Amino acid sequence: MQSFQPPRRILMGPGPSDVSPRVLAALGRPTIGHLDPAFQELMEEIKGALSRLFNAPGYACVPLPAPGTAGMEAAIMNLLEPGDRAVIAVNGAFGGRMVDMADRAGAEVVKVEFEWGKPVDPAAVEEALKAAGKVKVLAFVHAETSTGARSDAASLCALARKYGALSIVDCVTSLGGIVVDAAAWDADVVYSGTQKCLSAPPGLSPICLSPRAQAAIAARTTKVRNWLCDFNLLMSYWGGEGGRTYHHTAPINALYGLHESLVALFEEGQQAVLVRHARTYEALAAGIEAAGLRYLVDEPHRLPQLNAVIVPDGIDEAAVRSYVLAKWDLELGAGLGPLKGKVWRIGLMGASATPWHVRLCLTALCEALAAQGFAADAKAALAACDGKLG
Repeated sequence: MQSFQPPRRILMGPGPSDVSPRVLAALGRPTIGHLDPAFQELMEEIKGALSRLFNAPGYACVPLPAPGTAGMEAAIMNLLEPGDRAVIAVNGAFGGRMVDMADRAGAEVVKVEFEWGKPVDPAAVEEALKAAGKVKVLAFVHAETSTGARSDAASLCALARKYGALSIVDCVTSLGGIVVDAAAWDADVVYSGTQKCLSAPPGLSPICLSPRAQAAIAARTTKVRNWLCDFNLLMSYWGGEGGRTYHHTAPINALYGLHESLVALFEEGQQAVLVRHARTYEALAAGIEAAGLRYLVDEPHRLPQLNAVIVPDGIDEAAVRSYVLAKWDLELGAGLGPLKGKVWRIGLMGASATPWHVRLCLTALCEALAAQGFAADAKAALAACDGKLG
């Protein structure tokens, strides 16, 4: 064996996003023990920073030692017991994954399905809640990574409260890119991932749980079916300064990276970060349309950080991605499920949300399309982009 030397890629797919040099440098700091007093101080800082980022005062905020999917599984497995009823909105791949997990938890699942590329309709969800009887959980995806559609978290969490249910909100792609506000939404469990708009490497899942959610977990009559993410056990390690007991060996260096990414985010300013994502999206959207391409999602419901662009008729979608990877070292994402071969997913997340990334993406994409005979005007695309950037 020889040391692995990865190619230098520009990551503009659905995740991971580019990781800044300062975060990469943080990952290489000396490893210390997961019960070291200095590391426990770092843990407290991370908890406080996540509470601030989620806007979750009074919530328990921790990073789970696994990617965003673990946040989904932890939320569902901790809140649902066999026989509980869950209403789950499905408007893409990740809502579908929630359904599978809830079924594995032994819950009775009521699916409320929507066309991929459309947001969750609160009126349809309310009808399902009315018809379902006693519901333990309402779960939905705030930012559907498979389509680039944003749903109204505030309205959906309000419906959960109205019908006596706990809310689970998937914010894997939204945290750090658009507003995530656990307190204003009155959400119960909100989870995310580090590899999207936080621009840290994959492998951690920030999660916050309301006092209501914590009480529901404490009142369970059966054990949580996932030992690693059993919140009652997990908090014996994360719960309080000086009182921690061994639960798992924390991914120390990965937590260094998350901490540094949060330091960088707050240095830039939370509002400034959101504005940067919005401005780069506006520039990309202008360029995409000037190049003769169209979006999957209607403008009012688009995520600025995840752009699903429709593949023109006659174009080999995979060949375009292969071209930009080979010629430009640029990674774009493919469609999932029924959108396979029909869309490209372009990420503007974290350190990948810059004017330079947008210009490079438009140039490379237009060149790849031209190679297949599609008349994409790169000059017009760049001019439109620059008009938005000023």
